[in-house]
Amino acid sequence: MSPEPIDTIRMQIARQVAHWVMAAQRLGSLDDLASPSAWEGLERYVGVVLRQNLLTAVNQLHQQAKFLQAQWNVAETIEDFKRVQHQLVRFRKRYLRTEVLLDFYADAINTRTNPTISALLRACDSLCQQSMTPLLQPFGKSTPPVLTYLDQGLGASILKAGLRLWDGKTESAVAAIKIVRHNLYRPTALIHESGHQIAHILGWNQELAAILERELSTHSSELAEIWASWSSEIAADAIAFVHTGYAAVATLHDVLAGGDSFVFNFIPGDPHPTSYIRVLLGVEMCRQFFGTGSWDELSDSWSRSHLLERANSTVRAVLQESLPLLPKVSKLVLSTPMRAFGGRKLVNLVDPQNVRPSTLLKLEYQLGSALYTSHHWVEAEAVRLLALSGYKAATLPEQSLEILQQQRDWMVRLGSSLQAA
Repeated sequence: MSPEPIDTIRMQIARQVAHWVMAAQRLGSLDDLASPSAWEGLERYVGVVLRQNLLTAVNQLHQQAKFLQAQWNVAETIEDFKRVQHQLVRFRKRYLRTEVLLDFYADAINTRTNPTISALLRACDSLCQQSMTPLLQPFGKSTPPVLTYLDQGLGASILKAGLRLWDGKTESAVAAIKIVRHNLYRPTALIHESGHQIAHILGWNQELAAILERELSTHSSELAEIWASWSSEIAADAIAFVHTGYAAVATLHDVLAGGDSFVFNFIPGDPHPTSYIRVLLGVEMCRQFFGTGSWDELSDSWSRSHLLERANSTVRAVLQESLPLLPKVSKLVLSTPMRAFGGRKLVNLVDPQNVRPSTLLKLEYQLGSALYTSHHWVEAEAVRLLALSGYKAATLPEQSLEILQQQRDWMVRLGSSLQAA
Protein backbone atom coordinates (compact mmCIF):
# COMPACT_ATOMS: atom_id res chain seq x y z
CA MET A 1 0.00 0.00 0.00
CA SER A 2 1.42 3.37 -0.97
CA PRO A 3 2.01 6.00 1.78
CA GLU A 4 -0.88 8.40 2.31
CA PRO A 5 -0.12 11.75 0.58
CA ILE A 6 0.63 14.43 3.16
CA ASP A 7 -1.70 16.95 1.50
CA THR A 8 -4.62 14.56 1.76
CA ILE A 9 -4.14 13.84 5.44
CA ARG A 10 -3.54 17.53 6.14
CA MET A 11 -6.88 18.44 4.54
CA GLN A 12 -8.88 15.78 6.40
CA ILE A 13 -7.42 16.72 9.78
CA ALA A 14 -7.66 20.48 9.11
CA ARG A 15 -11.39 20.23 8.54
CA GLN A 16 -11.96 18.23 11.71
CA VAL A 17 -9.76 20.45 13.87
CA ALA A 18 -11.60 23.56 12.66
CA HIS A 19 -14.98 21.92 13.29
CA TRP A 20 -14.29 20.80 16.85
CA VAL A 21 -12.44 23.95 17.91
CA MET A 22 -15.37 26.08 16.72
CA ALA A 23 -17.83 23.74 18.44
CA ALA A 24 -15.93 24.21 21.71
CA GLN A 25 -16.00 27.99 21.30
CA ARG A 26 -19.78 27.94 20.97
CA LEU A 27 -20.12 26.20 24.34
CA GLY A 28 -18.79 29.33 26.03
CA SER A 29 -22.13 31.15 25.92
CA LEU A 30 -23.90 30.03 29.11
CA ASP A 31 -26.91 32.21 28.32
CA ASP A 32 -27.62 29.83 25.44
CA LEU A 33 -28.01 26.94 27.90
CA ALA A 34 -31.14 28.17 29.65
CA SER A 35 -33.73 30.88 29.28
CA PRO A 36 -33.21 34.18 31.13
CA SER A 37 -36.24 33.44 33.33
CA ALA A 38 -34.73 30.08 34.30
CA TRP A 39 -31.41 31.69 35.28
CA GLU A 40 -33.36 34.32 37.24
CA GLY A 41 -35.14 31.48 39.04
CA LEU A 42 -31.91 30.61 40.87
CA GLU A 43 -31.07 32.22 44.17
CA ARG A 44 -28.38 34.77 43.33
CA TYR A 45 -25.47 33.08 45.12
CA VAL A 46 -26.31 29.66 43.64
CA GLY A 47 -26.43 31.22 40.17
CA VAL A 48 -23.04 32.87 40.59
CA VAL A 49 -21.36 29.69 41.85
CA LEU A 50 -22.95 27.54 39.16
CA ARG A 51 -21.97 29.89 36.35
CA GLN A 52 -18.38 29.92 37.58
CA ASN A 53 -18.38 26.12 37.83
CA LEU A 54 -19.64 25.72 34.27
CA LEU A 55 -17.23 28.35 32.94
CA THR A 56 -14.37 26.43 34.55
CA ALA A 57 -15.36 23.32 32.62
CA VAL A 58 -15.70 25.29 29.36
CA ASN A 59 -12.40 27.13 29.87
CA GLN A 60 -10.58 23.86 30.46
CA LEU A 61 -12.01 22.59 27.19
CA HIS A 62 -10.90 25.79 25.46
CA GLN A 63 -7.35 25.28 26.75
CA GLN A 64 -7.30 21.80 25.25
CA ALA A 65 -8.67 23.26 22.00
CA LYS A 66 -5.81 25.80 21.93
CA PHE A 67 -3.31 22.99 22.47
CA LEU A 68 -4.87 21.00 19.63
CA GLN A 69 -4.78 24.04 17.34
CA ALA A 70 -1.15 24.75 18.27
CA GLN A 71 -0.16 21.19 17.44
CA TRP A 72 -1.87 21.50 14.08
CA ASN A 73 -0.12 24.80 13.34
CA VAL A 74 3.37 23.32 13.71
CA ALA A 75 2.66 19.92 12.11
CA GLU A 76 4.76 19.23 9.02
CA THR A 77 5.37 15.52 8.64
CA ILE A 78 3.07 12.52 8.38
CA GLU A 79 4.08 11.56 11.92
CA ASP A 80 3.19 15.06 13.17
CA PHE A 81 -0.24 14.85 11.60
CA LYS A 82 -0.83 11.40 13.07
CA ARG A 83 -0.07 12.82 16.50
CA VAL A 84 -2.56 15.61 15.84
CA GLN A 85 -5.10 13.00 14.79
CA HIS A 86 -4.56 11.15 18.06
CA GLN A 87 -5.07 14.40 20.01
CA LEU A 88 -8.16 15.13 17.95
CA VAL A 89 -9.78 11.85 19.00
CA ARG A 90 -9.04 12.68 22.65
CA PHE A 91 -10.45 16.16 22.21
CA ARG A 92 -13.70 14.87 20.67
CA LYS A 93 -14.23 12.64 23.70
CA ARG A 94 -13.52 15.54 26.07
CA TYR A 95 -15.88 17.80 24.14
CA LEU A 96 -18.73 15.27 24.29
CA ARG A 97 -18.24 14.74 28.02
CA THR A 98 -18.30 18.51 28.57
CA GLU A 99 -21.45 18.71 26.49
CA VAL A 100 -23.11 16.11 28.74
CA LEU A 101 -22.08 18.18 31.77
CA LEU A 102 -23.57 21.37 30.35
CA ASP A 103 -26.74 19.64 29.16
CA PHE A 104 -27.35 18.17 32.61
CA TYR A 105 -27.25 21.59 34.26
CA ALA A 106 -29.17 23.20 31.39
CA ASP A 107 -32.01 20.72 31.87
CA ALA A 108 -31.94 21.28 35.63
CA ILE A 109 -31.99 25.07 35.35
CA ASN A 110 -34.71 25.02 32.71
CA THR A 111 -37.15 23.38 35.12
CA ARG A 112 -37.43 26.89 36.64
CA THR A 113 -39.04 28.72 33.74
CA ASN A 114 -42.46 28.81 35.46
CA PRO A 115 -42.55 31.41 38.31
CA THR A 116 -44.44 29.15 40.72
CA ILE A 117 -42.23 26.12 40.07
CA SER A 118 -39.22 28.40 40.38
CA ALA A 119 -40.37 29.56 43.82
CA LEU A 120 -41.09 25.98 44.92
CA LEU A 121 -37.63 24.85 43.86
CA ARG A 122 -35.93 27.75 45.63
CA ALA A 123 -37.81 26.63 48.74
CA CYS A 124 -36.44 23.12 48.13
CA ASP A 125 -32.93 24.57 47.84
CA SER A 126 -33.40 26.28 51.19
CA LEU A 127 -34.76 23.15 52.90
CA CYS A 128 -31.68 21.21 51.80
CA GLN A 129 -29.28 23.87 52.99
CA GLN A 130 -31.07 24.25 56.33
CA SER A 131 -30.83 20.51 56.88
CA MET A 132 -27.10 20.41 56.13
CA THR A 133 -25.86 23.38 58.14
CA PRO A 134 -26.49 21.97 61.67
CA LEU A 135 -24.42 18.91 60.83
CA LEU A 136 -21.61 20.63 58.93
CA GLN A 137 -21.12 23.99 60.63
CA PRO A 138 -20.02 22.60 64.04
CA PHE A 139 -17.07 20.93 62.29
CA GLY A 140 -15.99 23.93 60.26
CA LYS A 141 -17.47 22.56 57.04
CA SER A 142 -19.20 24.88 54.59
CA THR A 143 -22.70 24.07 53.42
CA PRO A 144 -22.51 23.70 49.63
CA PRO A 145 -24.91 25.63 47.41
CA VAL A 146 -27.87 23.53 46.30
CA LEU A 147 -29.65 23.35 42.95
CA THR A 148 -32.84 21.32 43.10
CA TYR A 149 -34.60 20.40 39.90
CA LEU A 150 -37.79 18.67 38.86
CA ASP A 151 -37.83 15.37 37.00
CA GLN A 152 -39.81 12.19 36.49
CA GLY A 153 -39.61 8.91 38.35
CA LEU A 154 -40.24 7.45 41.77
CA GLY A 155 -37.31 8.61 43.86
CA ALA A 156 -34.97 11.55 44.38
CA SER A 157 -31.24 11.53 43.63
CA ILE A 158 -28.17 13.72 44.10
CA LEU A 159 -25.07 14.72 42.19
CA LYS A 160 -22.96 15.61 45.20
CA ALA A 161 -20.87 18.75 45.44
CA GLY A 162 -17.16 17.89 45.36
CA LEU A 163 -17.41 15.04 42.87
CA ARG A 164 -15.70 14.91 39.48
CA LEU A 165 -18.09 15.71 36.67
CA TRP A 166 -18.41 14.02 33.28
CA ASP A 167 -15.45 15.82 31.74
CA GLY A 168 -13.18 14.11 34.26
CA LYS A 169 -11.60 17.42 35.31
CA THR A 170 -14.19 19.75 36.83
CA GLU A 171 -15.43 19.27 40.39
CA SER A 172 -19.09 20.01 41.05
CA ALA A 173 -19.37 23.13 43.18
CA VAL A 174 -23.13 22.74 43.66
CA ALA A 175 -25.14 19.84 45.06
CA ALA A 176 -27.69 19.08 42.32
CA ILE A 177 -30.70 17.29 43.81
CA LYS A 178 -33.57 15.82 41.83
CA ILE A 179 -37.06 15.98 43.32
CA VAL A 180 -39.68 13.97 41.45
CA ARG A 181 -42.94 15.59 40.39
CA HIS A 182 -45.25 13.40 42.46
CA ASN A 183 -43.40 14.31 45.67
CA LEU A 184 -42.93 18.05 45.11
CA TYR A 185 -45.41 18.82 47.92
CA ARG A 186 -44.03 16.03 50.13
CA PRO A 187 -40.30 16.57 49.58
CA THR A 188 -38.82 14.81 52.61
CA ALA A 189 -36.68 12.89 50.10
CA LEU A 190 -34.71 16.11 49.69
CA ILE A 191 -33.46 15.71 53.25
CA HIS A 192 -32.42 12.13 52.50
CA GLU A 193 -30.38 13.38 49.54
CA SER A 194 -28.89 16.17 51.67
CA GLY A 195 -27.97 13.40 54.08
CA HIS A 196 -25.87 11.80 51.35
CA GLN A 197 -24.01 15.09 50.93
CA ILE A 198 -23.46 15.43 54.69
CA ALA A 199 -22.19 11.86 55.04
CA HIS A 200 -19.87 12.37 52.07
CA ILE A 201 -18.35 15.55 53.50
CA LEU A 202 -17.93 14.16 57.02
CA GLY A 203 -16.83 10.67 55.96
CA TRP A 204 -19.64 9.03 57.92
CA ASN A 205 -20.50 6.27 55.44
CA GLN A 206 -17.25 4.39 55.91
CA GLU A 207 -17.32 4.75 59.69
CA LEU A 208 -20.93 3.59 59.91
CA ALA A 209 -20.20 0.62 57.65
CA ALA A 210 -17.34 -0.46 59.90
CA ILE A 211 -19.47 -0.13 63.05
CA LEU A 212 -22.37 -2.08 61.57
CA GLU A 213 -20.09 -4.86 60.40
CA ARG A 214 -18.29 -5.06 63.74
CA GLU A 215 -21.35 -4.91 65.98
CA LEU A 216 -23.55 -7.24 63.94
CA SER A 217 -20.87 -9.84 63.27
CA THR A 218 -21.63 -11.47 66.63
CA HIS A 219 -24.96 -12.51 65.10
CA SER A 220 -23.73 -13.40 61.61
CA SER A 221 -20.70 -12.30 59.66
CA GLU A 222 -22.60 -12.64 56.40
CA LEU A 223 -25.53 -10.57 57.69
CA ALA A 224 -23.13 -7.98 59.13
CA GLU A 225 -21.50 -7.61 55.73
CA ILE A 226 -24.88 -7.07 54.07
CA TRP A 227 -25.91 -4.36 56.56
CA ALA A 228 -22.53 -2.69 56.20
CA SER A 229 -23.04 -2.53 52.43
CA TRP A 230 -26.26 -0.59 53.09
CA SER A 231 -24.56 2.01 55.28
CA SER A 232 -24.76 4.98 52.89
CA GLU A 233 -28.52 4.69 52.41
CA ILE A 234 -29.11 4.00 56.10
CA ALA A 235 -27.09 7.12 56.97
CA ALA A 236 -29.19 9.27 54.62
CA ASP A 237 -32.43 7.77 55.98
CA ALA A 238 -31.29 8.52 59.53
CA ILE A 239 -30.57 12.16 58.69
CA ALA A 240 -34.00 12.48 57.05
CA PHE A 241 -35.54 10.97 60.19
CA VAL A 242 -33.90 13.29 62.74
CA HIS A 243 -34.97 16.29 60.67
CA THR A 244 -38.50 15.27 59.65
CA GLY A 245 -39.50 12.34 61.86
CA TYR A 246 -42.45 10.20 60.83
CA ALA A 247 -42.99 12.27 57.67
CA ALA A 248 -39.77 10.83 56.22
CA VAL A 249 -40.80 7.26 57.10
CA ALA A 250 -44.35 7.57 55.71
CA THR A 251 -43.16 9.17 52.48
CA LEU A 252 -40.45 6.52 52.07
CA HIS A 253 -43.09 3.84 52.62
CA ASP A 254 -45.29 5.31 49.89
CA VAL A 255 -42.40 5.41 47.41
CA LEU A 256 -41.36 1.82 48.17
CA ALA A 257 -44.90 0.35 48.34
CA GLY A 258 -44.76 -1.60 45.09
CA GLY A 259 -45.50 -5.24 44.47
CA ASP A 260 -43.77 -8.06 46.31
CA SER A 261 -41.12 -8.43 43.62
CA PHE A 262 -40.08 -4.83 44.27
CA VAL A 263 -40.43 -4.88 48.05
CA PHE A 264 -38.42 -8.11 48.43
CA ASN A 265 -35.85 -7.28 45.77
CA PHE A 266 -32.32 -7.92 47.04
CA ILE A 267 -29.26 -7.27 44.90
CA PRO A 268 -25.91 -8.08 46.56
CA GLY A 269 -23.74 -4.97 46.54
CA ASP A 270 -26.66 -2.58 45.99
CA PRO A 271 -26.35 0.19 48.63
CA HIS A 272 -30.15 0.33 48.99
CA PRO A 273 -31.52 -1.94 51.70
CA THR A 274 -34.25 -4.32 50.66
CA SER A 275 -37.40 -2.17 50.76
CA TYR A 276 -39.17 -4.49 53.21
CA ILE A 277 -36.57 -4.04 55.96
CA ARG A 278 -35.81 -0.41 55.11
CA VAL A 279 -39.33 0.71 55.94
CA LEU A 280 -39.34 -1.29 59.17
CA LEU A 281 -36.03 0.28 60.24
CA GLY A 282 -37.67 3.69 59.85
CA VAL A 283 -40.55 2.50 62.00
CA GLU A 284 -38.09 1.33 64.66
CA MET A 285 -36.48 4.79 64.73
CA CYS A 286 -39.93 6.28 65.41
CA ARG A 287 -40.60 3.77 68.18
CA GLN A 288 -37.30 4.46 69.92
CA PHE A 289 -37.80 8.22 70.02
CA PHE A 290 -41.56 8.74 69.89
CA GLY A 291 -43.01 5.62 71.53
CA THR A 292 -46.23 4.25 70.04
CA GLY A 293 -48.01 5.99 67.23
CA SER A 294 -49.26 5.85 63.65
CA TRP A 295 -46.01 4.18 62.58
CA ASP A 296 -47.15 1.03 64.39
CA GLU A 297 -50.21 0.84 62.15
CA LEU A 298 -48.02 1.45 59.11
CA SER A 299 -45.72 -1.38 60.20
CA ASP A 300 -48.61 -3.78 60.73
CA SER A 301 -50.14 -2.93 57.35
CA TRP A 302 -46.74 -3.23 55.64
CA SER A 303 -46.07 -6.68 57.11
CA ARG A 304 -49.58 -7.92 56.23
CA SER A 305 -49.38 -6.55 52.69
CA HIS A 306 -46.00 -8.16 52.09
CA LEU A 307 -45.93 -11.54 53.80
CA LEU A 308 -42.38 -12.79 54.29
CA GLU A 309 -43.26 -16.25 53.07
CA ARG A 310 -43.75 -14.76 49.61
CA ALA A 311 -40.08 -13.80 49.38
CA ASN A 312 -37.65 -16.30 47.89
CA SER A 313 -35.83 -18.46 50.43
CA THR A 314 -32.51 -16.57 50.30
CA VAL A 315 -34.07 -13.15 50.79
CA ARG A 316 -36.50 -14.47 53.39
CA ALA A 317 -33.62 -15.81 55.48
CA VAL A 318 -31.80 -12.45 55.40
CA LEU A 319 -34.94 -10.54 56.37
CA GLN A 320 -35.99 -12.95 59.12
CA GLU A 321 -32.53 -12.75 60.66
CA SER A 322 -32.58 -8.96 60.36
CA LEU A 323 -35.92 -8.28 62.05
CA PRO A 324 -34.71 -8.87 65.65
CA LEU A 325 -31.67 -6.65 64.94
CA LEU A 326 -33.63 -3.53 64.02
CA PRO A 327 -33.55 -1.99 67.54
CA LYS A 328 -29.79 -2.52 67.69
CA VAL A 329 -29.23 -1.10 64.19
CA SER A 330 -31.33 1.95 65.01
CA LYS A 331 -29.30 2.62 68.16
CA LEU A 332 -26.02 2.12 66.34
CA VAL A 333 -27.01 4.64 63.68
CA LEU A 334 -28.71 7.29 65.79
CA SER A 335 -27.27 6.96 69.28
CA THR A 336 -23.66 5.87 68.90
CA PRO A 337 -20.83 8.44 69.24
CA MET A 338 -19.12 8.85 65.88
CA ARG A 339 -15.77 10.31 64.88
CA ALA A 340 -17.58 11.93 61.96
CA PHE A 341 -19.61 13.90 64.51
CA GLY A 342 -16.68 14.82 66.72
CA GLY A 343 -17.37 11.99 69.14
CA ARG A 344 -21.03 12.94 69.49
CA LYS A 345 -24.18 11.10 68.48
CA LEU A 346 -26.28 12.11 65.50
CA VAL A 347 -29.19 12.84 67.83
CA ASN A 348 -26.98 15.20 69.86
CA LEU A 349 -26.58 17.37 66.78
CA VAL A 350 -30.16 17.19 65.50
CA ASP A 351 -32.62 16.14 68.19
CA PRO A 352 -35.53 14.13 66.74
CA GLN A 353 -37.63 15.19 69.74
CA ASN A 354 -37.98 18.52 67.92
CA VAL A 355 -40.08 16.72 65.31
CA ARG A 356 -41.98 14.50 67.71
CA PRO A 357 -45.62 14.65 66.54
CA SER A 358 -46.86 16.20 69.79
CA THR A 359 -44.11 18.84 69.59
CA LEU A 360 -45.01 19.70 66.01
CA LEU A 361 -48.72 19.96 66.78
CA LYS A 362 -47.93 22.16 69.77
CA LEU A 363 -45.88 24.43 67.52
CA GLU A 364 -48.83 24.74 65.15
CA TYR A 365 -51.23 25.43 68.02
CA GLN A 366 -49.02 28.12 69.55
CA LEU A 367 -48.26 30.02 66.35
CA GLY A 368 -51.54 29.43 64.55
CA SER A 369 -51.82 30.64 60.96
CA ALA A 370 -48.67 32.76 61.40
CA LEU A 371 -46.63 29.56 61.18
CA TYR A 372 -47.67 29.27 57.53
CA THR A 373 -48.07 32.93 56.54
CA SER A 374 -45.33 34.84 58.39
CA HIS A 375 -42.13 35.13 56.33
CA HIS A 376 -40.17 34.97 59.59
CA TRP A 377 -41.70 31.71 60.80
CA VAL A 378 -41.80 30.08 57.38
CA GLU A 379 -38.07 30.67 56.94
CA ALA A 380 -37.08 29.91 60.55
CA GLU A 381 -39.17 26.73 60.82
CA ALA A 382 -39.08 25.50 57.22
CA VAL A 383 -37.68 22.04 58.02
CA ARG A 384 -40.08 21.51 60.92
CA LEU A 385 -42.92 22.75 58.73
CA LEU A 386 -41.94 20.04 56.26
CA ALA A 387 -42.04 17.51 59.12
CA LEU A 388 -45.42 18.81 60.33
CA SER A 389 -47.06 18.88 56.89
CA GLY A 390 -45.70 15.40 56.14
CA TYR A 391 -46.98 14.05 59.45
CA LYS A 392 -50.45 15.51 58.91
CA ALA A 393 -50.61 14.27 55.31
CA ALA A 394 -49.68 10.78 56.52
CA THR A 395 -52.18 10.63 59.37
CA LEU A 396 -55.09 12.69 58.00
CA PRO A 397 -55.51 11.39 54.44
CA GLU A 398 -59.07 12.72 54.25
CA GLN A 399 -57.58 16.23 54.58
CA SER A 400 -54.65 15.60 52.27
CA LEU A 401 -55.69 18.06 49.56
CA GLU A 402 -56.01 20.88 52.07
CA ILE A 403 -52.73 19.93 53.79
CA LEU A 404 -50.77 19.70 50.55
CA GLN A 405 -52.23 22.98 49.31
CA GLN A 406 -51.05 24.57 52.56
CA GLN A 407 -47.63 23.00 52.02
CA ARG A 408 -47.49 24.40 48.49
CA ASP A 409 -48.48 27.87 49.67
CA TRP A 410 -45.83 28.18 52.37
CA MET A 411 -43.17 26.76 50.07
CA VAL A 412 -44.06 29.36 47.42
CA ARG A 413 -43.92 32.03 50.12
CA LEU A 414 -40.47 30.83 51.20
CA GLY A 415 -39.20 30.57 47.64
CA SER A 416 -40.53 34.01 46.72
CA SER A 417 -38.61 35.55 49.60
CA LEU A 418 -35.44 34.05 48.11
CA GLN A 419 -36.03 35.47 44.63
CA ALA A 420 -32.77 36.46 42.98
CA ALA A 421 -32.08 40.21 43.06
